[in-house]
Amino acid sequence: MHLRWLLIVLLFSVGPAVAQQPAQPDDALPATPVPSQPRPPTPALQASAVPLTLEEALKMADQNSPRLNAANALLDRASAATLTARAYTNPQVEFYAGPQSARNIPTPGVPGLLQHYSVYQTIEVPRERETRRRVADLGRVGQSYQRDSERLSVTATVKHYFYEALRWKHEIEHARANLALVQDLRNRVEIEVRVGEKGRLELTRAEAELARANFAVRSAQINFVNAIALLRAAIAAPPDIPYDPRGDLEPPMRFGPLNELRSLVLRNHPVIGEANTAIEQADAELERQRALRIPQPIFYGEWEKQPDLTFWRMGFTVPLPVWDRRRGQIADSQAAIRQSSAIRNQRQLELTAALERAYESYQLADQQATSLQAGSLREAESAVDAAMAAYRFGERGIVEVLDAQRVLQSVRGDLLDARFARQAALVDLEELGVVPSGEKH
Repeated sequence: MHLRWLLIVLLFSVGPAVAQQPAQPDDALPATPVPSQPRPPTPALQASAVPLTLEEALKMADQNSPRLNAANALLDRASAATLTARAYTNPQVEFYAGPQSARNIPTPGVPGLLQHYSVYQTIEVPRERETRRRVADLGRVGQSYQRDSERLSVTATVKHYFYEALRWKHEIEHARANLALVQDLRNRVEIEVRVGEKGRLELTRAEAELARANFAVRSAQINFVNAIALLRAAIAAPPDIPYDPRGDLEPPMRFGPLNELRSLVLRNHPVIGEANTAIEQADAELERQRALRIPQPIFYGEWEKQPDLTFWRMGFTVPLPVWDRRRGQIADSQAAIRQSSAIRNQRQLELTAALERAYESYQLADQQATSLQAGSLREAESAVDAAMAAYRFGERGIVEVLDAQRVLQSVRGDLLDARFARQAALVDLEELGVVPSGEKH
């Protein structure tokens, strides 16, 4: 009997070390207890995995992203269109020759070689040429805005997936820590059941909780693998290299009033610049279509050598705008102006809604993270310590300990969700231009 009690006391004497948590700074992720058993390996966390920081991921996306490559190619095409718009119409040269024979008439022509040379040159209307160049230049400017917008989108996508993978990596650590503690409790209960101190029901409860903890670990691992796959696609990573994302969350920030941020976004975001440029381009195209109503004359010159004479002549060919006065093209350009204006208004509404959503999400997530860090997390940790102490002295059962540990894991999960939700909202604000690159503090 004394040996049995001595065994129980020795077993409980090593228990508090598992539940103790080190002190954490305010901005650090909640520390987790070190598990008492080796962790099962996961595909992305093997020793062969290549560490991947956020800066390296962004660099890879900048070099390999098909979206950025397509945007750069479109910008090159727009630049080439400006060269096309500046080019003059090429002249046309005509030459033909052939034998000339005489007819059996009173005054026949002289037989011999007939040669004819002619040239045509379209004379462009200065106003049409100027508006054509302006349309092409505005197209290039609009495409540069689109490229900048695409770059912001790609950067935000990479950051979202990177932090999502980082989140599930921490979730795996928390789930494993909980698994280690539950496994330790289950082992203790098994010993107590063997020596007759506890009933079989206590062991059943502990084993059910152990199965639940194992399921939580596997679920977190599946989500981590999915996040890694999305991250690899975003940065166009090689398929045969495993990556292990490493990094920390960015510190909290303080923003100005929402009205000031709204004005900043609507003034500086490349989407609005692209929309305004599209309106200017539509206006220039309307002017070009109106200028094309003015006939463009064609200069004509020829020289002809016949066997008995030589002559040359010059003239102009002027198309008459009788049937087609470009009414359809002008009406289409006017409709394009209205369409571009409507698109700009829609972009403003979308940016305003996105800003309000990201701003409020950031504020709420920051308040929730601060509240959990300051109060609920410490209270849950104290509750686990108290339940463990009471369990060791026989004042509480295994159910109370498991309930307290479950509450602690829930609080840790809520804190992790809040911090990564705050980070996701910060990435959205960066994409909107509220937080310029290099100005975080």
